[in-house]
Amino acid sequence: MNIPHIPVLLDEIKEIFSHVKDGVIVDCTVGYGGHSEVILELNPDIKMICVDQDKEALAFSKKRLQRFKNRVKFHHGRFSDVICQIEDLGQIRGVLADIGVSSLQLDKNDRGFGFDSQTLDMRMDQNRTLSADEVVNSYKKEDLEYIFKEYGEVREYKKAASLICQQREIKPFESSCELAEFLAKRLFSKKLHPATLIFQAIRIEVNDELGELKRLLNSIRKLNINKCLVAIISFHSLEDRLVKSYFRDWSKSCICPKEIMRCMCGNNNSFGKAVVKKVITPTKKEINENPRSRSSKLRVFRVD
Repeated sequence: MNIPHIPVLLDEIKEIFSHVKDGVIVDCTVGYGGHSEVILELNPDIKMICVDQDKEALAFSKKRLQRFKNRVKFHHGRFSDVICQIEDLGQIRGVLADIGVSSLQLDKNDRGFGFDSQTLDMRMDQNRTLSADEVVNSYKKEDLEYIFKEYGEVREYKKAASLICQQREIKPFESSCELAEFLAKRLFSKKLHPATLIFQAIRIEVNDELGELKRLLNSIRKLNINKCLVAIISFHSLEDRLVKSYFRDWSKSCICPKEIMRCMCGNNNSFGKAVVKKVITPTKKEINENPRSRSSKLRVFRVD
């Protein structure tokens, strides 16, 4: 098959899940199946539940993983919606989530994620109604300022929102290419394309990415599972800080408020512990071979 996407931190994921010898591993964002394929190859006794909200990616993964068809189940949708459909939760030994946009989504002009795209879409699940077109051309200036500041950490968030609102009054934006070119001429950035963080913010808003990550983590916490590895790959600081915060809270045995002098909670609330203290990042070799991996970060937690 012509593989359109290079999975990041593949060797690291392989090493982490090499210790899982049986049971079920849930790939919450199967994408184009790279991580799942490696995990299935590790041990013939492992089964997979593969979830994705992108129908195109899911269809590709079904073909790619056809040789493992008796060991894989596929679900279309968001993990937080699919979790209630999963049977035998007690058999889950691993949860993997690769949070972010795939290379194919970035490269395909009809998806609207890339700077050269001729559409203004950015929906991972194209059945959903909210698209980048509505965000860019219909959101109030104050709402654009909020998402640019909170989801993109854009320094000139007020200027960017104002410029977009002024321009769309003259002529609405029709494509991501048009928006990227407009921003490149009016905003300054030393290292990144001036539209990079703006696009990130719009994409997060369209797909509710932070909300879905929170729902994913909350769902894992509520699962009736033990002896389970949770591996989350993120691509920007907002996601990584969220995962780090959740893992830190999951590790706490005492959950009493700080102002209480004496523990009243029983001091037995730990959900498990982080497998590695420091975040895992790609090697120089991987970054050279796949530059898009450079911002990826992996955190791993073991549920006891």
